[in-house]
Amino acid sequence: MYFSHYNINMLFLQLGLPATDSDVNSFFSRHKLDRETRLVNAEFWTEAQAAFLNEALEEDADWTQIVDQLDARLRH
Repeated sequence: MYFSHYNINMLFLQLGLPATDSDVNSFFSRHKLDRETRLVNAEFWTEAQAAFLNEALEEDADWTQIVDQLDARLRH
């Protein structure tokens, strides 16, 4: 089984967001998603961030696993 070498902090860096553990935890405390909203349609993403997330999911890219984790944490 293949496991991505990416983690949530690296994803935040890729998205142009502050990426320390504290920054990541703060992001999740400020942002939530309901069941109906697709991750890529969340109002807090820029157009470029949403495009990256969408591409990662559609192409089953190396980032897919961590993007799925991002989605799950935003809904927790």
